[in-house]
Amino acid sequence: MNNTIKPEQIKQNLDQGIPMTLVEALPERYFAAGHLPGALNIPHDEIRARAAEQLPDNEALIVVYCASSSCQNSKMAAQILAQMGYVNVQEFVEGKQGWEEAGYPLELANTGAEV
Repeated sequence: MNNTIKPEQIKQNLDQGIPMTLVEALPERYFAAGHLPGALNIPHDEIRARAAEQLPDNEALIVVYCASSSCQNSKMAAQILAQMGYVNVQEFVEGKQGWEEAGYPLELANTGAEV
């Protein structure tokens, strides 16, 4: 699978209200420290257990990401989702590091505040 997405496309989708589910594939403590706007937190090792409940539409655009391009959690999560029958999964390879380097703010968990 080689479906990847760049930060500019994610930002454009968010700005234009294009339906997209962002999934951070890192443990909760990293999610709480800051995540992409509106993202869900499903650690890669919990995808199989939680996807059906948290990602009910297997045709929806789902973008998975983790910390940076060296982090493999998003790749593992994307592969698992594809195996589970999700047909529109994209990996944001650069992750939170790439998002911030592009000049976009992260959100804090449960507050919606930008950091």
